[in-house]
Amino acid sequence: MAQTMRQNTTTSLFASDGRSHPLQDTLVGVTLVLGAIAFVTAMFHDLHLLSSWTGLVGIITGAYGQFISATTRERFGLILGLGASAIGFFLGMAHGGLFGGIVG
Repeated sequence: MAQTMRQNTTTSLFASDGRSHPLQDTLVGVTLVLGAIAFVTAMFHDLHLLSSWTGLVGIITGAYGQFISATTRERFGLILGLGASAIGFFLGMAHGGLFGGIVG
């Protein structure tokens, strides 16, 4: 019953282990920003290069963040960023792709 006497030092509802994770938190932030950029720019047909590249990088950083994540809070943010990155990536690919539709 020692856990009942221990004080709860976490400030977040989902940060269950009470430790800081600077690498994982950085990956969450980067993935969310890249996902937002990819998602918003995918709505414009002429910005397919930006949306496809930011979506691809967001998918990679989000996947690595999922691989090393430690708490539910990190996984929640990573899944949101991954979803937005994937939508932006796929719409960017449909609008012209990573290299602008260059046929060699």
